[in-house]
Amino acid sequence: MTGPRAIPFWSPAEIEAAVSDTIVHLENRGVLGYPTETVYGFGGAVDHDAVDVLVKLKGRPAGKPFLILISSSDMVTRLDLRFTGDAARLAARHWPGPLTLVLPGGERRVPDRLRGPEGGVAVRWTSHQGMAHLIQRYGRPVTSTSANRPGSPAAVAASEIVAQWGDAMARGTLRVLDGGRLSSSPPSTVVDCTGTRPRVIRPGAIAAATLRESVPDLIGDA
Repeated sequence: MTGPRAIPFWSPAEIEAAVSDTIVHLENRGVLGYPTETVYGFGGAVDHDAVDVLVKLKGRPAGKPFLILISSSDMVTRLDLRFTGDAARLAARHWPGPLTLVLPGGERRVPDRLRGPEGGVAVRWTSHQGMAHLIQRYGRPVTSTSANRPGSPAAVAASEIVAQWGDAMARGTLRVLDGGRLSSSPPSTVVDCTGTRPRVIRPGAIAAATLRESVPDLIGDA
């Protein structure tokens, strides 16, 4: 008897074959495990019920929000999030890519659980081609957090998720997309754009010196 398996999500044909059933899973408020440009993530639909399922599966402590992955700038607008001038300049230069922007707004469209302590919502336009295609076909953003148990390293292969979360896969709560083993890389750089000056709140893949080419008054180092 074989255990639960991840869904191949590597070649264009595999990605396309996985899309329809994955969208159904998201619409049914299931949790998705998926590759990104940095590490494997967990996520789901951007609504209260789906976020509650994700919180329970991940065991994420209160006060630690999730971010949102998008595949077009109009997805930000549809959530009533706002680009400040600095956020727009950073997005124009570094999206799609490993830059997460914390944006103001979204009070009526985004669950409070996704809002960080600075009051904004963290958003990234993923540069992972498979996930960008899936999100575009889904037509809505998906939430994102690293695919690991609290205190453990983030997964860089689908097999690591299957080994730790096979029970959730067997129940149908979790569907895992296998995009191969990811290269070791820093997490996305996170910049808070809710204040009067943009501020690095997590150093990562894009250095502060590079970001300052677009926003010279950036606070913090990366």
